Amino acid sequence: MKSEGQVRIPSGCAIAAVISKEGNKMSGEMITNAMKPMHDRSNGLGGGFAGYGIYPDYKDLYALHMFFDERATRKNCEAFLKERFEIVKSEIIPTRKIPSVTDEPIIWRYFVSPLKSVLAALQLDEKEFMVRTVTKINTEMKGAYVFSSGKNMGTFKAVGFPEDVGVFYRLEEYEGYSWTAHGRYPTNTPGWWGGAHPFTLLDYSVVHNGEISSYDSNRRFIEMFGYKCTLQTDTEVITYIMDYLLRVQKLTLGETASVIAAPFWSTIGTKKDEEDKKKHIFLRTVFSNLLITGPFSIVLGFNGGIMALNDRLKLRSMVVGEKNDKIFVASEEAAIRTMEPDAENIWAPAGGEPVIIHVKKGAY
Repeated sequence: MKSEGQVRIPSGCAIAAVISKEGNKMSGEMITNAMKPMHDRSNGLGGGFAGYGIYPDYKDLYALHMFFDERATRKNCEAFLKERFEIVKSEIIPTRKIPSVTDEPIIWRYFVSPLKSVLAALQLDEKEFMVRTVTKINTEMKGAYVFSSGKNMGTFKAVGFPEDVGVFYRLEEYEGYSWTAHGRYPTNTPGWWGGAHPFTLLDYSVVHNGEISSYDSNRRFIEMFGYKCTLQTDTEVITYIMDYLLRVQKLTLGETASVIAAPFWSTIGTKKDEEDKKKHIFLRTVFSNLLITGPFSIVLGFNGGIMALNDRLKLRSMVVGEKNDKIFVASEEAAIRTMEPDAENIWAPAGGEPVIIHVKKGAY
């Protein structure tokens, strides 16, 4: 008989999230502990977290979290960054040594502001400039990898079980109004530091449980618009799809959900509202290559909110709960109960129906 760790678990991976609609801050310890009851959904090859509102003193600056393979790589990358940005602060990301997290790269962060002269010369807005800069580093600078690039948010990830990764990054020292988390059980791709979730671009972060059978189609389409999938895991493409649909195409969250988890044509055909029917026909036709097929449950984090979404057939578990101003999302109810023992209104969203939570305007 095969023991744990020797057998493939097709429903593996764990996701969790919590958000305060009032913008109240929560310690990263809460989301770290939420991953403990879902330990067996991971195999120690990847864990990570994204926190929002964690850098109030630098909230108007982009926080670049980076891995470097050696000191010389960091020096070269810094020289590159100085040509494009004002670097307001540069420091190693604090960690604590623990036996279960090993072989760590150099882990650094920079709080930066794009140089206006460079933006003017390139005739780019700062978000597009940031995307191109991150892509350039990750595809052309060997041994350097930007794994977080948003404002007033940050991603923390590593090879290890998620509850250990939270301890490694000292997440109890951070406070945010929203947190997402992931425990990885890679089935078709390697486990390495850059391949752990969340995957981020600007302030968008994605944690994902499942497998994308449409990956090649999705990747070929999105790479026509300058994105590059280099991180050896299918989840990466979801992040770029989100950025493309939300930032570039300016779709709403609901419309974006209707692209990546589009209703079946038979469902669209039964819609009574003609305008609604036309909209779904348009989205399915124009963005057909961005339909994500295969089993998945995801949580998208962004400045001011989260969106949780299942695939159309609901082939991966996801439950939602609430208590006072907080909304909780997780693969299992046990994770929600760890964060809030008295959570109420526990329910499982229908396949393809997004759960969208916004923080009160001005609260973050």
